[in-house]
Amino acid sequence: MKLLIIEDDANILSFLERGFREDGYIVESAMDGLDGEYLALQNKYDVIILDWMLPNKSGIEILTSLRAHKNTTPTIMLSAKAEVKDKISGLSIGADDYLSKPFSFEELQARVESLYRRSLSNGLNIIQIGSITINVDRKSVTKNNVDVPLTAKEYELLLFLIQHKNAVVSNSMIEEQLWSDQEYINSNVIQVTIYHLRKKLGKEFIKSFRGLGYKVEI
Repeated sequence: MKLLIIEDDANILSFLERGFREDGYIVESAMDGLDGEYLALQNKYDVIILDWMLPNKSGIEILTSLRAHKNTTPTIMLSAKAEVKDKISGLSIGADDYLSKPFSFEELQARVESLYRRSLSNGLNIIQIGSITINVDRKSVTKNNVDVPLTAKEYELLLFLIQHKNAVVSNSMIEEQLWSDQEYINSNVIQVTIYHLRKKLGKEFIKSFRGLGYKVEI
Protein backbone atom coordinates (compact mmCIF):
# COMPACT_ATOMS: atom_id res chain seq x y z
CA MET A 1 0.00 0.00 0.00
CA LYS A 2 1.28 3.48 -0.87
CA LEU A 3 0.70 6.31 1.62
CA LEU A 4 1.18 10.06 1.54
CA ILE A 5 1.67 11.67 4.96
CA ILE A 6 1.38 15.46 5.16
CA GLU A 7 2.44 16.47 8.68
CA ASP A 8 4.58 19.41 9.84
CA ASP A 9 5.57 18.01 13.24
CA ALA A 10 8.93 16.36 12.58
CA ASN A 11 8.65 13.97 15.52
CA ILE A 12 5.16 12.76 14.56
CA LEU A 13 6.13 12.46 10.91
CA SER A 14 9.27 10.45 11.69
CA PHE A 15 7.29 8.19 14.04
CA LEU A 16 4.62 7.51 11.41
CA GLU A 17 7.09 7.00 8.56
CA ARG A 18 9.11 4.50 10.57
CA GLY A 19 6.05 2.62 11.80
CA PHE A 20 4.39 2.24 8.40
CA ARG A 21 7.62 1.38 6.57
CA GLU A 22 8.48 -1.30 9.12
CA ASP A 23 5.10 -2.86 8.32
CA GLY A 24 5.82 -2.89 4.59
CA TYR A 25 4.03 0.25 3.41
CA ILE A 26 5.46 2.56 0.76
CA VAL A 27 5.52 6.04 2.29
CA GLU A 28 6.03 9.50 0.82
CA SER A 29 5.73 12.64 2.91
CA ALA A 30 5.68 16.42 3.05
CA MET A 31 5.92 18.92 5.91
CA ASP A 32 4.50 21.85 3.97
CA GLY A 33 0.96 22.32 2.71
CA LEU A 34 1.93 23.37 -0.79
CA ASP A 35 4.42 20.52 -1.18
CA GLY A 36 1.84 18.06 0.12
CA GLU A 37 -0.83 19.29 -2.26
CA TYR A 38 1.58 19.00 -5.21
CA LEU A 39 2.45 15.39 -4.35
CA ALA A 40 -1.21 14.47 -3.86
CA LEU A 41 -2.18 15.91 -7.24
CA GLN A 42 0.78 14.55 -9.20
CA ASN A 43 0.95 11.01 -7.84
CA LYS A 44 -1.41 8.17 -7.00
CA TYR A 45 -1.73 7.03 -3.39
CA ASP A 46 -3.95 4.50 -1.70
CA VAL A 47 -4.52 6.64 1.40
CA ILE A 48 -3.54 10.19 2.43
CA ILE A 49 -2.88 11.08 6.07
CA LEU A 50 -3.40 14.83 6.29
CA ASP A 51 -2.74 17.15 9.22
CA TRP A 52 -5.14 20.05 9.76
CA MET A 53 -2.61 22.78 10.62
CA LEU A 54 0.20 23.11 8.07
CA PRO A 55 2.54 25.87 6.84
CA ASN A 56 1.45 27.81 3.72
CA LYS A 57 -1.73 25.81 3.13
CA SER A 58 -3.97 24.13 5.68
CA GLY A 59 -5.20 20.56 5.51
CA ILE A 60 -8.74 21.78 4.91
CA GLU A 61 -7.56 23.90 1.97
CA ILE A 62 -5.60 20.98 0.55
CA LEU A 63 -8.56 18.63 0.85
CA THR A 64 -10.88 21.18 -0.76
CA SER A 65 -8.44 21.50 -3.67
CA LEU A 66 -8.12 17.73 -4.08
CA ARG A 67 -11.87 17.18 -4.20
CA ALA A 68 -12.25 20.09 -6.64
CA HIS A 69 -9.75 18.30 -8.90
CA LYS A 70 -11.86 15.10 -8.66
CA ASN A 71 -9.17 13.43 -6.55
CA THR A 72 -11.05 10.89 -4.44
CA THR A 73 -8.09 9.31 -2.62
CA PRO A 74 -9.28 8.17 0.84
CA THR A 75 -8.07 10.77 3.34
CA ILE A 76 -7.71 10.76 7.11
CA MET A 77 -7.55 14.15 8.81
CA LEU A 78 -5.31 14.52 11.87
CA SER A 79 -5.88 17.39 14.26
CA ALA A 80 -5.51 18.60 17.81
CA LYS A 81 -9.00 20.03 17.31
CA ALA A 82 -11.25 17.58 19.10
CA GLU A 83 -14.58 19.42 19.12
CA VAL A 84 -17.47 17.86 17.24
CA LYS A 85 -17.93 20.94 15.05
CA ASP A 86 -14.33 20.61 13.82
CA LYS A 87 -14.81 16.94 12.98
CA ILE A 88 -18.00 17.77 11.12
CA SER A 89 -16.18 20.52 9.23
CA GLY A 90 -13.44 18.15 8.10
CA LEU A 91 -15.84 15.40 7.11
CA SER A 92 -18.13 17.78 5.24
CA ILE A 93 -15.22 19.02 3.12
CA GLY A 94 -14.56 15.47 1.96
CA ALA A 95 -12.42 13.73 4.58
CA ASP A 96 -13.15 10.02 4.88
CA ASP A 97 -12.08 9.80 8.52
CA TYR A 98 -10.94 12.06 11.35
CA LEU A 99 -8.54 11.28 14.18
CA SER A 100 -7.81 13.62 17.09
CA LYS A 101 -4.31 14.02 18.50
CA PRO A 102 -2.86 12.38 20.46
CA PHE A 103 -3.57 8.98 18.94
CA SER A 104 -2.03 5.52 18.92
CA PHE A 105 -0.21 4.25 15.86
CA GLU A 106 -2.24 1.04 16.03
CA GLU A 107 -5.53 2.93 15.76
CA LEU A 108 -4.30 5.03 12.84
CA GLN A 109 -3.03 1.95 11.04
CA ALA A 110 -6.36 0.18 11.55
CA ARG A 111 -8.20 3.16 10.08
CA VAL A 112 -5.82 3.30 7.12
CA GLU A 113 -6.40 -0.39 6.42
CA SER A 114 -10.16 0.07 6.72
CA LEU A 115 -10.20 2.93 4.21
CA TYR A 116 -8.02 0.96 1.83
CA ARG A 117 -10.33 -2.06 1.96
CA ARG A 118 -13.35 0.17 1.45
CA SER A 119 -11.80 1.83 -1.61
CA LEU A 120 -11.00 -1.53 -3.18
CA SER A 121 -14.35 -3.14 -2.58
CA ASN A 122 -16.69 -0.15 -2.82
CA GLY A 123 -17.63 -0.53 0.83
CA LEU A 124 -17.88 -4.32 0.71
CA ASN A 125 -15.40 -6.70 2.28
CA ILE A 126 -15.79 -9.32 -0.42
CA ILE A 127 -14.70 -8.90 -4.05
CA GLN A 128 -16.21 -11.44 -6.46
CA ILE A 129 -14.82 -11.78 -9.99
CA GLY A 130 -16.17 -14.85 -11.72
CA SER A 131 -14.93 -17.88 -9.79
CA ILE A 132 -12.41 -15.76 -7.84
CA THR A 133 -13.37 -14.51 -4.37
CA ILE A 134 -11.21 -12.07 -2.41
CA ASN A 135 -11.88 -11.45 1.27
CA VAL A 136 -10.12 -8.14 1.93
CA ASP A 137 -10.57 -8.44 5.70
CA ARG A 138 -8.83 -11.81 5.87
CA LYS A 139 -6.52 -11.08 2.92
CA SER A 140 -7.54 -14.44 1.50
CA VAL A 141 -8.27 -15.58 -2.04
CA THR A 142 -10.30 -18.57 -3.22
CA LYS A 143 -11.07 -20.00 -6.65
CA ASN A 144 -14.17 -22.16 -6.94
CA ASN A 145 -14.25 -22.12 -3.12
CA VAL A 146 -10.73 -23.58 -2.89
CA ASP A 147 -8.07 -21.55 -1.05
CA VAL A 148 -5.41 -20.01 -3.28
CA PRO A 149 -2.21 -19.28 -1.31
CA LEU A 150 -0.55 -16.05 -2.46
CA THR A 151 2.66 -14.36 -1.39
CA ALA A 152 2.41 -10.82 0.00
CA LYS A 153 3.56 -9.29 -3.30
CA GLU A 154 1.21 -11.46 -5.35
CA TYR A 155 -1.71 -10.37 -3.18
CA GLU A 156 -0.72 -6.68 -3.38
CA LEU A 157 -0.35 -6.88 -7.15
CA LEU A 158 -3.72 -8.62 -7.48
CA LEU A 159 -5.43 -5.84 -5.49
CA PHE A 160 -3.61 -3.19 -7.52
CA LEU A 161 -4.84 -4.69 -10.79
CA ILE A 162 -8.38 -4.90 -9.42
CA GLN A 163 -8.21 -1.32 -8.24
CA HIS A 164 -7.45 -0.39 -11.87
CA LYS A 165 -9.93 -2.87 -13.31
CA ASN A 166 -10.68 -2.65 -17.02
CA ALA A 167 -7.59 -0.50 -17.59
CA VAL A 168 -4.13 -1.54 -18.75
CA VAL A 169 -1.57 -1.21 -15.96
CA SER A 170 2.03 -0.74 -17.13
CA ASN A 171 5.17 -2.25 -15.63
CA SER A 172 6.29 1.20 -14.51
CA MET A 173 3.02 1.76 -12.62
CA ILE A 174 3.37 -1.59 -10.88
CA GLU A 175 7.01 -0.96 -9.98
CA GLU A 176 6.19 2.47 -8.58
CA GLN A 177 3.34 1.11 -6.51
CA LEU A 178 4.86 -2.11 -5.16
CA TRP A 179 8.61 -1.71 -5.33
CA SER A 180 9.37 2.04 -5.23
CA ASP A 181 10.91 1.72 -1.77
CA GLN A 182 13.61 -0.58 -3.09
CA GLU A 183 16.73 0.81 -4.75
CA TYR A 184 16.88 -2.06 -7.22
CA ILE A 185 14.56 -4.79 -8.36
CA ASN A 186 15.30 -7.62 -10.74
CA SER A 187 14.25 -6.68 -14.26
CA ASN A 188 11.81 -9.57 -14.58
CA VAL A 189 10.37 -9.63 -11.03
CA ILE A 190 7.05 -8.16 -12.23
CA GLN A 191 6.75 -10.67 -15.07
CA VAL A 192 7.54 -13.53 -12.68
CA THR A 193 4.93 -12.31 -10.16
CA ILE A 194 2.34 -12.02 -12.94
CA TYR A 195 3.27 -15.52 -14.14
CA HIS A 196 2.65 -17.02 -10.70
CA LEU A 197 -0.64 -15.14 -10.31
CA ARG A 198 -1.88 -16.38 -13.68
CA LYS A 199 -0.76 -19.91 -12.85
CA LYS A 200 -2.75 -19.82 -9.60
CA LEU A 201 -5.82 -17.90 -10.82
CA GLY A 202 -5.96 -18.86 -14.50
CA LYS A 203 -4.31 -17.41 -17.60
CA GLU A 204 -7.57 -15.78 -18.66
CA PHE A 205 -7.90 -13.83 -15.39
CA ILE A 206 -5.03 -11.41 -16.07
CA LYS A 207 -4.74 -10.36 -19.69
CA SER A 208 -1.34 -9.37 -21.11
CA PHE A 209 -0.80 -6.63 -23.69
CA ARG A 210 2.66 -6.82 -25.21
CA GLY A 211 4.64 -3.65 -24.61
CA LEU A 212 1.78 -2.07 -22.66
CA GLY A 213 1.05 -4.02 -19.51
CA TYR A 214 -1.71 -6.08 -17.87
CA LYS A 215 -5.43 -5.83 -17.24
CA VAL A 216 -8.13 -7.47 -15.15
CA GLU A 217 -11.51 -7.17 -16.82
CA ILE A 218 -14.63 -7.04 -14.67
